[in-house]
Amino acid sequence: MNAPTLESKLTLAAFLKQPETKPASEFINGEIIQKPMPQGEHTLIQIELCKAIDQVVQPQKIAKAFPELRCTFGGVSIVPDISVFRWQRIPTQPSGRIVNRFEIQPDWAIEILSPNQNSTKVLRNLLPCSQHGTELGWLIAPEDETVFAVFPGQRVEVFEGTASLPMIEGVDLALTVEQILSWLTFSQTSNCSLSSFIFDGWRVALASCL
Repeated sequence: MNAPTLESKLTLAAFLKQPETKPASEFINGEIIQKPMPQGEHTLIQIELCKAIDQVVQPQKIAKAFPELRCTFGGVSIVPDISVFRWQRIPTQPSGRIVNRFEIQPDWAIEILSPNQNSTKVLRNLLPCSQHGTELGWLIAPEDETVFAVFPGQRVEVFEGTASLPMIEGVDLALTVEQILSWLTFSQTSNCSLSSFIFDGWRVALASCL
C-alpha cells in the first residue's frame, strides 16, 4: 500500500497556501502526495542519523541536518526525512537568524522507507533533488537492509552490510548499513540478583548482574 495521493489540480503556489497536513504533504510532478505516518524504526533511524551527522559537522560549522524540513525548488515542494545543508547555504535573514521557508534544494537528501511504501516511488522523489543540484541522496530501506544512493546525473547504487556509505564532500563520517540497522536493536536487561549482609550493624545490599 502506497502513501495516499490527494486529487488536486493546484499549482505549486496554490499548494503552498494550503494548511500543513500531518503527516506532511508534498507537491511533486503536479500531484499532492501525503507522506505516511512515521513508525518506530523510521523515527529511531531519523533521530540517530541526525545526531550522528550533527556531531561531526555542526561544531565546525560545516553543515546542519534538519529533520522534516520543507524544501521548495524547481517546481516541487518536498519534505525529506532528513535534509542536510552546507553551513554557508543555510538561508538566513540579514540579522543571521534562520528563515522559515527554504526555497533551495538540500545538499544531501535522506528518505527512510516506511513499511508498505513503494521503494521505487520514494526513490523517484529524490530525483528532483538530483536534477537541481543536490550532491547526494539516500533511501534507507530497513526491511531490505539496504541503502540506495543517488549521485549527480541520477546514477543510483545499492549498498549493503559493511560497505562504507557515500558522504558529501567535507563530511568526515564513516557509516555502514550494518551500523545504521544496529541502532534498531536494544540490548536486553541484564539478569540481576540482589543479596544483602550485615556490616557493622548496617544491612548492605549487593546487586550481582550476569
